Amino acid sequence: MRVLALRGDRRLAWPETVVGEEPLEIRVAQPDGRAETVAVTMRTPGHDFELAIGFLLSEGLLDRSRMPRAVRYCVDAGEQWHNVVTVDLAEPATIARRRDFTVSPSCGICGSTSIDDLAERCDALPPGPVLGADRLLALPEALRGAQPLFDATGGVHAAGLFDRGGRLLAVREDIGRHNAVDKLLGWCALEKNRADAAILCVSGRVSFEIVQKAVIGRFPILIAVSAPSSLAVDTARRLGLTLIAFARGAHANVYAGAQRVGAQ
Repeated sequence: MRVLALRGDRRLAWPETVVGEEPLEIRVAQPDGRAETVAVTMRTPGHDFELAIGFLLSEGLLDRSRMPRAVRYCVDAGEQWHNVVTVDLAEPATIARRRDFTVSPSCGICGSTSIDDLAERCDALPPGPVLGADRLLALPEALRGAQPLFDATGGVHAAGLFDRGGRLLAVREDIGRHNAVDKLLGWCALEKNRADAAILCVSGRVSFEIVQKAVIGRFPILIAVSAPSSLAVDTARRLGLTLIAFARGAHANVYAGAQRVGAQ
């Protein structure tokens, strides 16, 4: 986009790259063809199928043991609509709509499920792995080095998955923090549940929803460069998640699950 750049006493016509933001409607279709809309989220276009699957997994509308038959863009009169994704179920299922799933990219899903509800859906994470603090604290910088969209626009969040050796497996960027994590959840599901994904690293703050998604994804360690909320900490402690925040350079705070953080 062309913008007016103010540079001291100068005014310049300047080209700027601006991050994309468009609505994505997520529909679920029964085997008989009946479809209903379950969510509309504002997102950065790209990896839309992963986003749809990850969102449905996060909200308990899709069971990891029963993956859908197909995921597709809606086609109407021969035209493909890239802002509407339909998830085709392999077998009939009741879609419980517990809230209005209109999602803001900045604040996530207000009024999300409680810790008790999450604990009913997911077992606490098992013990291990134990990783050295130096290895863990190197991951935010590795994530920062894999954010081309942020480099171009300065306007997106990122989430990355690492294995227990600190190897980067996948990165997703999006205008919404929660969308970036949902895209990784969807990637894991579509990649046949990558068992080597052990560490989730996010570029922003940690709310309850981010912890919820880490637990549902079965990622035992969550690292963030910014602050956690009190509910995020309480949830992490109850469900056995290691939560590390304010991870910047050689410094960080471990709010939960310190048993997974080994010596340097």
